Amino acid sequence: MPPAPAPAAVSLVDQLLAFVRGIGLEVREADLAGQATFLPGILLERGALVVDRRRLLYPGDLLHEAGHLAVTAAAERPTVGGNVTEHHPEKEGEEMAVHCWAYAACRALGLPPDVLFHPAGYRGSSAWFIEQFSQGYYPGLPLLVWMGLTTPTEYPRLTRWLRA
Repeated sequence: MPPAPAPAAVSLVDQLLAFVRGIGLEVREADLAGQATFLPGILLERGALVVDRRRLLYPGDLLHEAGHLAVTAAAERPTVGGNVTEHHPEKEGEEMAVHCWAYAACRALGLPPDVLFHPAGYRGSSAWFIEQFSQGYYPGLPLLVWMGLTTPTEYPRLTRWLRA
């Protein structure tokens, strides 16, 4: 079992979960022992974010996984669960939109990008993501615009947090 999170991490988790709930996504806390999860301590289940604080290693992963729910069309959101792309390869393209959505959430919360793009994630490309986003290059922004969540001139501010 991973070590208990430090008090600062607990308050960050609280902040992130409050944000996710505040935009209208369902969050449940549960013991995920013995459950297969794509990321430690996080499960997407029937359109909800399920979190096990004791197993959560990287709080920023909460924003990434919430992003998967947020960029999914509202009518399809209740069906999202598990590994989002495993049986839906067409959702691979949404990954770029998820990066942009989660970065916008990070900015809205006043958090540094390394909370989201932590070194243990992103297949070793976290520094690249931080550099790109910090320089104003936003791969995936056209998808967020197409989804009606922002405009090219307003990003990284979103006009809506959930896709209709």
